[in-house]
Amino acid sequence: MISSVDAHVHLWNRATDPQPWIDPVTMAAIDRDFAHGDLERMLDSTGVDVAVVVQSSNSAAETRRLLTQPGPRVAGVVGWADLTGDVAAQLDELDAAARRRLVGIRHLVHVDPDPDWLGRPDVGAALDRLAAAGLGFDLVVRSWQLPLAATVAAAHPGVRFVVDHLGGIAEADDDGRWEAGLRELAARPNTCAKISGLAGLVSGGDAAPLRRVVGVALEAFGPQRLMYGSDWPLAELGCGPVAWRGAVDELIGELSPAERQAVMSGTASAFYRLDA
Repeated sequence: MISSVDAHVHLWNRATDPQPWIDPVTMAAIDRDFAHGDLERMLDSTGVDVAVVVQSSNSAAETRRLLTQPGPRVAGVVGWADLTGDVAAQLDELDAAARRRLVGIRHLVHVDPDPDWLGRPDVGAALDRLAAAGLGFDLVVRSWQLPLAATVAAAHPGVRFVVDHLGGIAEADDDGRWEAGLRELAARPNTCAKISGLAGLVSGGDAAPLRRVVGVALEAFGPQRLMYGSDWPLAELGCGPVAWRGAVDELIGELSPAERQAVMSGTASAFYRLDA
């Protein structure tokens, strides 16, 4: 088993794959390209062996580039496919080497103009095809979309789902909606979650603001269904990847060694089949 996995990082070269969502004023820390050398330095600084690179745009071209330019520390790629189209044909277009590096698919559900995109019948059929191809699906949703995600997960028990960034707690009002939605999703046994995308909630390396959040996730999913992710380079907009890794270590510090290993490697390795 791989000893440590960062289950959520991004790489981009904006000359080939523009990232128009990056605001050069409010997001100055990530207003540049990020390549494999940058990733290696980040992983070294956080003491993590390998990473799963996740798509940044709904682009087949970006996915092909990520798959055909592997780095030594990239364990796999979560790419994009048009789930309203012929998914099998899109996968068949990839050469054998690229196909082996593809470990999952993601669509930017949280910004899709169709609020019901995830529940579309054609998308549901495509999700089942992903499962048949051995691929999981990353759910990137807002807190208010968690009930729909839970409904879809229940309707497709053969599909492996992982919800990114604990389901959008950063956008949630403290009215119980996020917690109820996350617990509803976790009740589906074919779901996992990433402790990721929350570096902006850690101030000065203080993990205290996340104790309740991670506590809910641990209760709902258990360590065997949770995985660590830095969401780098977006972590640079918050406390930074090193402080984020330290915060996660603190938050899971009372778990047993086997449970900590699950969060830091085992869950991601199993979900994305990195040891296959």
